Amino acid sequence: EVQLVESGGGLVQPGGSLRLSCAASGFTFSNNAMSWVRQAPGKGLEWVSRISGRSFMTSYADSVKGRFTISRDNAKNTLYLQMNSLKPEDTAVYYCATGWNELGTKGQGTQVTVSS
Repeated sequence: EVQLVESGGGLVQPGGSLRLSCAASGFTFSNNAMSWVRQAPGKGLEWVSRISGRSFMTSYADSVKGRFTISRDNAKNTLYLQMNSLKPEDTAVYYCATGWNELGTKGQGTQVTVSS
């Protein structure tokens, strides 16, 4: 059974940083591209970033480019999202998901709140 468990969310002031983690199990992690998506209150899912299985390719939404960095550790079956220079509009529940263009299994999410 594919399982994805996000962690690392919390309350941070504007301009601050957070590092999200996603622990994966139940599938061959290194063979799968992975993505981060988010859902702000009252809005739909927004794709944030993605990374290929061997980390050769990464891609970012324009809204986070230059501030967020996606990475993975295939030895630890873990996906990361380093978020710097956070803005109030980054407030959302963040989910990791399998896939590059088409997303598969999604985790339960971790809340990120950016507020002073």
